[in-house]
Amino acid sequence: MEQVKIGFIGTGGISHLHGKQLQELANVKIGAVADPSEKNRGEFITKFNLKNAEQFTDYNAMIKQVDLDAVVICSPHTLHFKQATDCLEAGLHVLVEKPMTCSSTEATRLIETANKAEKVLQVSYQRHFQPEFLFIKEFVEQGKIGKLTSVNASLYQNWKQLMENTWRQNPALSGGGMLMDSGSHIIDILLWTTGLQPQEVHTNIEMRDCDVEINSFTTLRFPDGLIGSLNIVGDAPCWHETYVFGGEFGAIFYDNGRLTIRYLNEKPVYPELSEQTTNQDKSFIDALLRLGTDYVKGEFAQRVVQLTEKIYKEANYQPIK
Repeated sequence: MEQVKIGFIGTGGISHLHGKQLQELANVKIGAVADPSEKNRGEFITKFNLKNAEQFTDYNAMIKQVDLDAVVICSPHTLHFKQATDCLEAGLHVLVEKPMTCSSTEATRLIETANKAEKVLQVSYQRHFQPEFLFIKEFVEQGKIGKLTSVNASLYQNWKQLMENTWRQNPALSGGGMLMDSGSHIIDILLWTTGLQPQEVHTNIEMRDCDVEINSFTTLRFPDGLIGSLNIVGDAPCWHETYVFGGEFGAIFYDNGRLTIRYLNEKPVYPELSEQTTNQDKSFIDALLRLGTDYVKGEFAQRVVQLTEKIYKEANYQPIK
């Protein structure tokens, strides 16, 4: 395969990041786009100068009529499972936006479909390729702050205001609120950097006069007595993302991209980070060309879905009735 021919399902906001990163790769061609919105399709085609790309309102028509190698799925959350399943069964590799699915049952079935088809299923958790999070993961794994004793993660965002009157606040399309959407990235980092899965969760959810949850405050109990917290606040004035990884003799603090390492009675250390060398799109192309294995597999993304589902169930909250 000299050139990878890509189709897009969904050409709204996040698709533009994928389009930009894919066009930076010499061995990739965006050959077709599918979106019910003519406006979205037109803006995407114009922005990336895709005059020869075929356009469809229905993704099924696209994958049947165009000879593609892979698809990038950027549609509303509850559509991911069916669309990804159809594409995998059609013999296409799949890069799907987060969350992979809206239930653990769907996640299991999708992974089985990908394995049966022998196709790459990658989920677009871009933080896996960012130097600051790679540093945290390696630092924790190497025991440089000792055994973890606490983990705290929080995200503040003006999500309620930004997403008003959009599909993200329609539970039939979103599958949930702030936790299912932006919060999925925070859950991802919490699980990926520690390599752990919580055994027990306790949570409080606030709707804030919306059809989906806006705020959620969760305490987590991991194996070996490790305690954590996950606070997702969707009616804040701005984006603010923080993590604290506490160990037996040190801690790592992340604050909006800035890393600080602290040890008792010592001055703070601000580590130098390496340059980013790949991203979710390049790693996807490398994986399907068998040039690399550094991609976010469905099996990992399933763990994010499982914890999200567990939090909702513990709060007795069902976004989709």
